[in-house]
Amino acid sequence: MENQRKTWFVTGCSKGIGLELVKQLLSEGYNVAATSRNAETLTEAVGTSSPHFLPLQMDLANEESVGKAVESAMAHFKSIDVLVNNAGYGLIGGIEEASHKEVQKIYDVNVFGLLNVTRAVLPHMRAAQSGHIFNMSTVFGLIAGAGWGAYCGTKFAVEGISEALAQEVEPFGIQVTVIEPGYVRTDFLNSGSIAYPQNPIPAYAAVAEEKRKHQQDVPGTQIGDPERIAGVIINLAQESKAPLRILLGSDALRFANYKVQMLQEGIEANKETTLSTDF
Repeated sequence: MENQRKTWFVTGCSKGIGLELVKQLLSEGYNVAATSRNAETLTEAVGTSSPHFLPLQMDLANEESVGKAVESAMAHFKSIDVLVNNAGYGLIGGIEEASHKEVQKIYDVNVFGLLNVTRAVLPHMRAAQSGHIFNMSTVFGLIAGAGWGAYCGTKFAVEGISEALAQEVEPFGIQVTVIEPGYVRTDFLNSGSIAYPQNPIPAYAAVAEEKRKHQQDVPGTQIGDPERIAGVIINLAQESKAPLRILLGSDALRFANYKVQMLQEGIEANKETTLSTDF
């Protein structure tokens, strides 16, 4: 089948959803350019030397490194049909606790890294007048909670960027889809994919409880199945009209509905004041 020779460019592939997606894509016969901070670790994790698999070492925060990786993929496979901006990590800590450096670092990866890759890939998709960009967000790109402000801030940014990008690239036959899972049963919470501020403040009890919960209670109980999530992404890439956003998981649906309800109630309660500021 023609779609089985399409080329995917996927970031953050050494573990979690990224790794699962790469394995499924290769098993279905797609070309895959997969990136990670360490190409050796990535190759070991994927466990194949298929001619359809191109492991690439890439520093998301470095435009030159990103450009080289994208050019290597183009030289090797001649096209990039699907981009999955999957790389990212979490930060559990209060707004006051997280230093400028710590917040800058998570934005460099989760937001500016995504932008670097997208800017490098788009000229090739525009030239082909086709393509599909998947940006990995989370339902917490729609709703935020104590201890997750910096992380959710990065995902809120991804949501806004994606919404605008979808409108900008539609004339070129390029689609954009934001993936919004709830909690997914990967090693995200206990694999170095979560950072903590170096200078915690004991006064923030709610933040301390979030840290404890996500270190002890949540790992292994997440409702989301990474295999099924990878399968959904592959299926969506075959659709001629894919959704801009897709919630994945019953918990994601619950959190999103709660946010919608909260917005509606807030809008209604303050309607008089809202309308009072018009000329």
